[in-house]
Amino acid sequence: QVQLVESGGGLVQPGGSLRLSCAASGSISKLSVMGWHRQAPGKQRELVASITSNGFANYADSVKGRFAISRDNAENTVYLQMNNLKPEDTAVYYCRDFTGDYWGQGTQVTVSS
Repeated sequence: QVQLVESGGGLVQPGGSLRLSCAASGSISKLSVMGWHRQAPGKQRELVASITSNGFANYADSVKGRFAISRDNAENTVYLQMNNLKPEDTAVYYCRDFTGDYWGQGTQVTVSS
């Protein structure tokens, strides 16, 4: 049974930073493409960032230059460093294993003064 467990969400002021973590357990292939999606209230879930097994990353235009995705294959963990956060970044953030199509349960990020 594969599990993806996110952590690191919370309440932060505009301009602040958060680091999300996604710990994978079970039969996760170290070749898996991993990524983060987010879903704001009343909006569709959208892809934020993805990363291949060798570290090639892609980002949504809305977060380029502010967010950074990384992974530690030895620890089966994926990270999302979020800087200069804006109120429009408020959403539930989900970790995803694209290769096996597994999802985490989500972690809430709220950007508000």
